[in-house]
This record gives sequence, C-alpha cells and structure tokens, in this order.
Amino acid sequence: MGNMVQSNSIGAAFQNAFEIPPLAVGVIVAAAAGFIFLGGVRRIASVTEKIVPIMALFYIVGAMVIIIVNFRRIPDAFSQIFTGAFSPQAVTGGVMGITVQKAIRFGVARGLFSNEAGMGSTPHAHAIAKVKEPCDQGIVAMMGVFIDTFIILTLTALVVLVTGVLPRGYSGELEGIALTQAGFESVFGHGGTIFIAVCMLFFAFSTIIGWYFFGEVNIRSLFGKKGVKIYALLVCVFVAVGSTLKVDLVWSLSDTFNGLMVIPNLLSLLSLSGTVSRLYQSYGKKKQIKEAS
Repeated sequence: MGNMVQSNSIGAAFQNAFEIPPLAVGVIVAAAAGFIFLGGVRRIASVTEKIVPIMALFYIVGAMVIIIVNFRRIPDAFSQIFTGAFSPQAVTGGVMGITVQKAIRFGVARGLFSNEAGMGSTPHAHAIAKVKEPCDQGIVAMMGVFIDTFIILTLTALVVLVTGVLPRGYSGELEGIALTQAGFESVFGHGGTIFIAVCMLFFAFSTIIGWYFFGEVNIRSLFGKKGVKIYALLVCVFVAVGSTLKVDLVWSLSDTFNGLMVIPNLLSLLSLSGTVSRLYQSYGKKKQIKEAS
C-alpha cells in the first residue's frame, strides 16, 4: 500500500507541473519499476544508490534557499509549530480532546510512514550489508531515521510555514504534495512546481523499488522463486492504480496496513531486546579496547 501512496504523489505532482493525467504517469512509473524489478537485487541497489543521494541534496538546497529568502518569517514558523503542538485548539478551533487525539493519530501515522522506524521493513536492506559488526549497521539505520525525520521533514514543514501556504491546506484548496509545490512556487515560480515534481519522482520511485525488494525477500522465503514474478506483477498493478485514487483513500489504506505490520514487529523487537543489549555491550567493549590500543 505504501507504493500506492508514492505513485499517487508522483501522479499528483506531475499533474500540477505538466498537466499530465495521473493514470498516464502511473502506467509509465509501473513499467519502469517492472523493468528494474526483473533485474533483481543488483539492479535495485544500483539504481537506488545513485538516485537517493542526488535527490536528497537537490531538495535540501532548494528548501534552504526558500527558508533563507523568507528568513524573517522563521520565528513565526516556530511559533506556529509550538502552538500547534501544545495548544492545537488555538490553531484549528476544535474541541481539545478530539484535536489532540487527531494530532497524535496523524503524527504517529505520518512519522511511521516517513521513516518506518519499528515497522520491520528496512531491516531487509540492512541485513544484506557486509559489515564486521551488526551494531555498525544498526547505527547507519538510526542515522537514516534522523536524516529523514529531523532534516528532510523539518525543512519541508518550514518551507510550508514560512511561505504562508498552510492556510490553503486547512481550507482544502491544496492537499498532499500540492502544498509543498505551492511553497516552492512562491519563490521559484512555476519552476518550483516542476522542481518538486522531479524530486518526488526520484524520491518516490526509489521508495517503490526499495519496498518491492523488502516484499520480494518475504515472497521468496514463503513461496520460492515462482511467487516473485506474480508479486512483481501485482506491485506494478497497484502502482498504476494508486496514481488515480483519492489522496485520503490512499493514505487511509497505507495507515491501516502499516499498523498491521507494526503490531507483530513490535512484539518481535521486545523479545529480541535482550539480544540487542548484549550485542551492543560487546560492541562497546571492543571499541574501548581498540581505542586503548
């Protein structure tokens, strides 16, 4: 379901930027993804390792330019963040209990979708890394959560706040990726909308590829090689279909299935907590010995 969210975002971004029908974008993305899926792990790794760093760098630079241009509004942006966090009824005018409940519900759901911490998906990728110490790879995994949540998402939030486009989201005029595109357009003109469409293509497409790989590992384990082609076909179909659905529906489906993934994974994490603790203690002792020598 996460792949449907990504294809939906790509379709919406390209419709805003180039007026291309979302279905046409979805079919093209699905076809490109299918080509990569057939190439296996090597092709997947080759594509993602080139796309992701370039995508992230260009997006960070673009967001920083917008924030610098609107630097006088930065204090007000942080004021809105803290007001929304500690007094959400002042922003929305809703009933306190319901407003806080919704803030927690959507905050947790979007945070989970963003960095997948505790969901049990990214360990498939980290498990195939060739490292001497598992804790080294664990630290890399935690860095991914930090970069995604505290850098990329914070920059996006600040862009939306300092450019003053957030009220258009409250009114329902803009939703999803269109809100970020409006923020970039306020500084870069229509080029900002195109810029976000291209960034979204790279980001979402690499995510589709990564999630496909996570699923493929499970399919191979459960059904063998025969199930992989059927799985790849189903992913391509959902990618194409996801580009045409309503944003709210796609997010609701994604939140539901993400929650179903989290429950068994959290139980596994609790049962493995002792093993993790022992490994990290051993890792710390080895580092102390190396530093002493």
